Amino acid sequence: MADIQVLVKELVNKYGTKREALIPILQGVVASERYLSSEAMIEIAKELDISAAEVYGTATFYSFLETVPRGKYVIRICRTIVCEMNGKKDVLKILEEILKIKVGETTMDKKFSLLETNCIGWCHQGPAMLINDEVYSQLTSDKVREIIQDYIRNK
Repeated sequence: MADIQVLVKELVNKYGTKREALIPILQGVVASERYLSSEAMIEIAKELDISAAEVYGTATFYSFLETVPRGKYVIRICRTIVCEMNGKKDVLKILEEILKIKVGETTMDKKFSLLETNCIGWCHQGPAMLINDEVYSQLTSDKVREIIQDYIRNK
């Protein structure tokens, strides 16, 4: 708990205590801890003098602010109709087969989490996915296999 207190305090010192500092602070915690624990959200609420419910509500509204632990590599598949029309189902099927998990799950070794998300801004080259902050577009089954094998071997 002390580590989270120190981290939140550092972020508050950087961004301030006004309401508009909430999202950058939440992002800072996720960048450091990979998710927002209950303890972190309570500490943020105390530091910003807002309710824990408000912090939680903000955190759960945005899909990139994780409130549960995820894998080292979070794979986000675009769920828009454009990506769907361009083969997203096939890409998702291959990912589930390779990783042996379903959407919303994390591999046993905590290396990969598989999620669907709203548009990631690459529909013009769909289907598309993000692995952490890295964009992969114009995906095919073969391309997905290659990408995931690279992460398994080299990352």
